[in-house]
Amino acid sequence: SNNNPYASFGATLARDEEQNLWSTPHDVTHTEADDDRVLYNMIVVRNQLDKDSEEWQKLNYDIYTLRQTRKEVRSRWKHILEGLGFQKEADSLLSVTKLSIISDSQNMSKARDILLKLSEETNIFPTSWELSERYLFVVDRLIALDAADEFFKMASAVYPKRPGGERADEGPRALQG
Repeated sequence: SNNNPYASFGATLARDEEQNLWSTPHDVTHTEADDDRVLYNMIVVRNQLDKDSEEWQKLNYDIYTLRQTRKEVRSRWKHILEGLGFQKEADSLLSVTKLSIISDSQNMSKARDILLKLSEETNIFPTSWELSERYLFVVDRLIALDAADEFFKMASAVYPKRPGGERADEGPRALQG
């Protein structure tokens, strides 16, 4: 009997956040890629458990950790894009939905090579990260903008790997100087 149209606003936000696997409001792509399905399945299993159980707490922590890792990776990419002069375009360059397409099928192998090189030769991705299909689309866009090589160079400078595969300081040093 509450006539306040905003009474359920908080509940709606919480529900949207629960379904929002990429922490981007109203992201309709959350079960499109393999890594999205993994997270989605973790949420489904967690929601079937008793909230006071140890299993629920562990899954909740794992879900939170995965989301935070995704945010961190996106932040690193955005930082480099902004450093390359794409301040206004960074969010749109990083936005990938199920409607996204590869601009040129001939770029696909080059995009895969660059993405693999980024994962092997930089710390732009955490060591435990499995390459995400989303970033293949981003690299494709960078190729179309003729900025993929510059992106790799800056990623190597900002997030370098130390010899022997040890993690280097992950701070954005190269852009500060």
